Amino acid sequence: MKEKSVILIVEDDPDIQELIQYHLVKEGYDTLLVSNGKDALDAVQTQSPDLVLLDLMLPGVNGIEVLKTVRFVWNLNTLPIIIVSARTDETDIITALELGADNYLSKPFSPKVLVANVKALLRRTSLDVPHPETVISLGDLSVDLDRREAKYQQDLMNLTATEFNLLVLLASHPGRVYTRNQLISGMRGEDYPVTERSIDVQIASLRKKLGEGGSLVKTVWGIGYSYQDKL
Repeated sequence: MKEKSVILIVEDDPDIQELIQYHLVKEGYDTLLVSNGKDALDAVQTQSPDLVLLDLMLPGVNGIEVLKTVRFVWNLNTLPIIIVSARTDETDIITALELGADNYLSKPFSPKVLVANVKALLRRTSLDVPHPETVISLGDLSVDLDRREAKYQQDLMNLTATEFNLLVLLASHPGRVYTRNQLISGMRGEDYPVTERSIDVQIASLRKKLGEGGSLVKTVWGIGYSYQDKL
């Protein structure tokens, strides 16, 4: 096990790159620095970072293409990726989340908020779910907490870290209705700066990956979401 978590910073602005590195090193993390998409992909493959901070507007291969390659070509769905971008249009944010980003920070950003994001995502492997078994079995759904794998009708689902944590929380208490704020707090802690809209996007993606079981994730209008153990 590595002594320190390694954060890959993908940023072509040297001042922003230096600012991010300073605050992460101050918190005890090791960092890798790259300034374009090609080098980012090379670093993911050869250096195995624990988390990626990814700008979208990069020379050559842009951030969206990096994200697509990591998630859909290499199927690295448990690698945490936070977008840090000057693009603030809602469409850009939703696109990045739908493609598997775990969160989206707009520039200019607060270094404290960025560090809080990093800490919260790196805590995902110690997710405290009150369930006595290491495998959750509900009908056609099986979730292995140790392997961090989820299957529906024996088909392995390629879930992002956020989607996996969301499914574990919902499936651990079938029938219980969670508000969006409860889901945010339950998955990542109350200090995690994420919007209710991003929860809706993650739920939509989770339903899609569940296939025929997507309707098991119920919307409780005006409140939030629940997972039912029967269709």
